[in-house]
Amino acid sequence: MNKQPLALIAIGSALFSSLSMADFIKDSKATLGMRNFYFNNDNRDGAASPSRTEEWAQGFMLNYQSGYTEGTVGFGVDALGLLGVRLDSGDGRHVGSSMIPSDGNGAAEQWARFGATAKMRFAQTEMRYGTLTPKLPILQANDGRLLPQTFEGGQIVSNDFEHLTLTGGHLEHATGRGSSDSTGLAVAGGTRESNAFNFAGADYKVSDALLAQYYYANLEDYYQQHFAGLVHNLKLGDFGALKTDLRYFKTTADGANDSAAGRASGYRTSGYTQNGDGKIDNNTWSLAFTWSIGAHALMAGYQQVSSDSGFVQLNQGGLPDKGAAGASVYLLTDRYIQNFTRAGERTGFGQYTYDFAALGLPGLKASAMYLSGRGIRTTAGPEQEEWERDLSVDYVIQSGPLKNVALGWRNGVSRSEASRDADQNRLVVSYSLPLF
Repeated sequence: MNKQPLALIAIGSALFSSLSMADFIKDSKATLGMRNFYFNNDNRDGAASPSRTEEWAQGFMLNYQSGYTEGTVGFGVDALGLLGVRLDSGDGRHVGSSMIPSDGNGAAEQWARFGATAKMRFAQTEMRYGTLTPKLPILQANDGRLLPQTFEGGQIVSNDFEHLTLTGGHLEHATGRGSSDSTGLAVAGGTRESNAFNFAGADYKVSDALLAQYYYANLEDYYQQHFAGLVHNLKLGDFGALKTDLRYFKTTADGANDSAAGRASGYRTSGYTQNGDGKIDNNTWSLAFTWSIGAHALMAGYQQVSSDSGFVQLNQGGLPDKGAAGASVYLLTDRYIQNFTRAGERTGFGQYTYDFAALGLPGLKASAMYLSGRGIRTTAGPEQEEWERDLSVDYVIQSGPLKNVALGWRNGVSRSEASRDADQNRLVVSYSLPLF
């Protein structure tokens, strides 16, 4: 048998493979993110003990992103490695798994997780399957502690049409910010897992100044949600610029949550509901204006939650793995302590931000925000109220051996008739080191 053709085929295959892998390797990049996080949440009332969470930890986030193989259809893979190391969390100062997981004897000394994502690109469409950190109106991966919350599933994003971005996906599991273990999906108060979160949406750039959005989401056996949003940026010449942000959510019961038997088995939401049965039925809208001029930015807004139930999005806090707690929602009222999404709640809010570059201190920014919520529905008695005041200071070192090291301070004060009063402080030092 003549082996030359086989040898040529083998050499050709190897050469083709080498060429097809060129962009895969050349366009690859990896970074090591480091985050040092001190967290202190001091409850000022209530009978729960301990009343204060105080923890300090160091996080490492290794993020690898490959390029794509050459050809009409390109393939690639991403990887994410996360490691948390406890620095301090003494007896009586570790409450649940707000930041550091519990190991049965208190706060864990260290915890880690790994995620991989396969990806494929065709024209301007990208498909990803594996570990995801969505930032969408219907789902916001939480990154408010040492390590980020992640999800497992598939997502497709297409930019093949001018001015239009189409997004869709299916998620099955989540891993909380203070955990190494994945869970199914739920809402706040839900004790039963759903393994199907389906979503689709469109972002359409009507003009350079106007963005229109529509998204649909379905958490099987819990809810269906429609979102519509408009973001408009108006240039005012010497008078700066005005941003208008309008958001509307309509959320209704789905599957088991739409039946008394399903709700009784654990497919329910927490907080006030019209008949006290945990059924999801909510409309929430908000409108905010932000005026920016020079170093100053002033935001004012209003949000209203309908009274049949509170606002919901994914939240695994009621599931057995308490490390799954910690969720974000796509609302401007989602703050350090409260999110002002209780049934019937009407919230006015304002924020002032200043960029100290105008005073010769580039990299330094500070902001102050105040929110006041009223009309919170209760099962008995008068409507309740709450407020929160938040301060933040951020500085990114601009030069020298510590260039690009970021330092941040967050301070929140909450007083509420619907939950425990709290004072909170967060100190964060972070740095991202490019590896290649």
